Amino acid sequence: MSRYNRHIILSEIGKAGQDNISKAKVLVIGAGGLGCPILQYLSAAGVGTLGIIDFDKVELSNLQRQVLFGTSSLGENKAIAAKNRLQDLNSDIKINAYAEALTYQNALELFDQYDIIVDGSDNFETRYLVNDACMITNKPLVFGAIYKFEGQVSVFNYQNGPSYRCLFPNPPQKDAVPNCSEIGVLGVLPGIIGSMQANEIIKLILGVGDVLSGKLLCYNALSNQTSTLKINRNNTIINEVLNTQFNFKERILNINCETSELVSIEHIIAKDNIQLIDVREAHEQPKLEGLHIEYIPLSSLQSNLDKLHNDKEKYFFCQSGIRSKKAIDFLKAQEISNCYSIQEGAIEIQHYLKEHNVITPEKQQR
Repeated sequence: MSRYNRHIILSEIGKAGQDNISKAKVLVIGAGGLGCPILQYLSAAGVGTLGIIDFDKVELSNLQRQVLFGTSSLGENKAIAAKNRLQDLNSDIKINAYAEALTYQNALELFDQYDIIVDGSDNFETRYLVNDACMITNKPLVFGAIYKFEGQVSVFNYQNGPSYRCLFPNPPQKDAVPNCSEIGVLGVLPGIIGSMQANEIIKLILGVGDVLSGKLLCYNALSNQTSTLKINRNNTIINEVLNTQFNFKERILNINCETSELVSIEHIIAKDNIQLIDVREAHEQPKLEGLHIEYIPLSSLQSNLDKLHNDKEKYFFCQSGIRSKKAIDFLKAQEISNCYSIQEGAIEIQHYLKEHNVITPEKQQR
């Protein structure tokens, strides 16, 4: 009664409403920029069972916006690190941490265990996966997305309302839209959008207020302006998704089984006679030290083909792996062989080099 007093004394909530919150089961996809404030407020509100699924590890660049983590969390799995922090915030609730990726193999079984699904992911493959699995399991989906200084919030699949596919029927071309590791994001923005998502979740549990079903709320942090767009339900799209069950299965498989042109830094660090190429812009950090690296921004790659060594295996990297894969696609079209994309970004590569003590004088001279 003391912990939730400010809820209970609200006539719209009361003890019965707080009891409903304590019985609710909410699964949050991703414990990143959006997931952190969502989880923080749901835990504080007393949501009885929280699920957190995230396969990623905490990195230094996350701390600018992922408020559940600190320097002591670096290197830990995000789902587990978030659980440890949230248990200190509220020890009376149950928290399930899933240190794994969400896939078509585990989505249905996992979603069946929860009342509400929350999308805090940062890529389109996961968003369509989450949407389709919610439709099949008939679970409401609280959606949020951020881009630089702008954010979006909506509630999909609620009381026969529109789904994410009604708003965006088909995913964009792979890597066509950069994520925050490529273009940046205002640190407070995920806190604002994530709090809005948490608000929608509480409204769904309590059955109060005007839920953002059939509406997309858009927020601009620079102007403080908001706008609301109407979303119409597309029965054709919904029926197609339900009839094909997991129509995203093939797409996810293709993503997980990309060609041998994608490699990990650990597989090349012992190689000789290679060429390491950073395709980021000159101002981007960190600059990798201890290895001989050539800087050829993706934007000027076409005019610098003469810098590529035909007699060497060429390994490209960038901030997150997106631009390096674009470089490979371009070079394949130019019929330039022995080109590979390093799947880790510059920060991950730097951490690997330091942790494994592989920066040696021999490699400096390579």
